[in-house]
Amino acid sequence: MKIVTIATLLCLVAGTAMAQGTSCKMQAGEKKLAGAALTSFMKRCETDAQKACDAAAAEKKLSGAAKGSFTKKCVTDAVEGMSCKDQAADKKLAGAARTSFLNRCKADAEKSCDASAAEKKLAGAAKASFTKKCVSDAYGD
Repeated sequence: MKIVTIATLLCLVAGTAMAQGTSCKMQAGEKKLAGAALTSFMKRCETDAQKACDAAAAEKKLSGAAKGSFTKKCVTDAVEGMSCKDQAADKKLAGAARTSFLNRCKADAEKSCDASAAEKKLAGAAKASFTKKCVSDAYGD
């Protein structure tokens, strides 16, 4: 009974975090973690995500390759965050709504990546390279 209760709580926590779009990386950034604290937080967050995703796969009665694929994507989304394109697909957006969403999401990613580059005190080619990869990852290219 305790295991079921714990699994349910993990699903709720993971579901809440996913619904808010808060990935482990975003949470770590908001907390301004670095070094050992960042490593520890990311490991714990990934472990929690794995447990929540395993529980969600079990709830959906998935097995074999379907379970593996679902769990891998679920954990990646929880740790890394969903890309703009994945979010648009998840929301089943099409046409002008999809274009508008993607443009807004990309603009938000550019602002966030520029802020991260400034926080890391990057300049010149290093800043450009960092920002380009950051936006590409966030957008889903």
